[in-house]
Amino acid sequence: MDRTTSAKDMALVVTGASGRTGSRVARAAEAAGMTVRPASRATGFDWADRTTWEGVLRGADAAYLVHPADVGAPGTAEAVGELAEAALGAGVRRLVLLSARGEDQALPAEEALRASGADWTVVRSAWFAQNFSEGLLAAELRGGELVFPAGEVAEPFVDVRDVAEVVVAALAGGERYAGRTLTVTGPRPLTWAEAVAEIARATGRPLTYRAVPADSYRETLTGFGVPGEEAAFLVEVFATLLDGRNAGVEDGVRRVLGREPRDFSDVVREAAADGSWTE
Repeated sequence: MDRTTSAKDMALVVTGASGRTGSRVARAAEAAGMTVRPASRATGFDWADRTTWEGVLRGADAAYLVHPADVGAPGTAEAVGELAEAALGAGVRRLVLLSARGEDQALPAEEALRASGADWTVVRSAWFAQNFSEGLLAAELRGGELVFPAGEVAEPFVDVRDVAEVVVAALAGGERYAGRTLTVTGPRPLTWAEAVAEIARATGRPLTYRAVPADSYRETLTGFGVPGEEAAFLVEVFATLLDGRNAGVEDGVRRVLGREPRDFSDVVREAAADGSWTE
């Protein structure tokens, strides 16, 4: 991206554009006046097929990178490094990578981006509040019980919309955020049991949380159709993330956006009104 390019002149490639974060980054970018180029399998882009990268990257100013597997999954660091190299070759210098706060397995992907020579920013996110209302955990809660290996560990769950707005602000901020790692969380820590209790109050349904050891949670994942190797990796990640290291609150949202992050209870009320936990 040329240093004089304003947000309203920016063409932004959004990988995972139909996913949980990518769709919100695309909306926030469009609201900021950027031209969004969605990059997903629906538009012919595939992280696993380098021949699909050139067309979407050529002529763009910046790109948001979110790998379809976990950022710490085997092969992700190599893919991030290769896509960053392809972006630079296509004239795209400004890259923002979504990473995970406290995830040791994510560090190689972050380093691959830093080593690429791009004007990079890493956004390390806390656990998404929307993980309770979208995907596997939502399906469990619709059945009345959430089984998860979090014990009594607390987490400051963050609204994905806040993550997306931080990403867009980092892209629009140019040199201000280049070469920086931004950590974003929600405003207060909650245990998984407390989070489920808030969802129960919002829905008027009797919901329960049952903590299980990380190793036994692998059976839950495979029961939902997660492949065995992926389930084993996720259990390893959960064992890392859920040791209490992420209980603290960070001020990344306030520093970048100039306001406090949205509260978990607000996200839950909206999701309940939308029927996220209706059977």
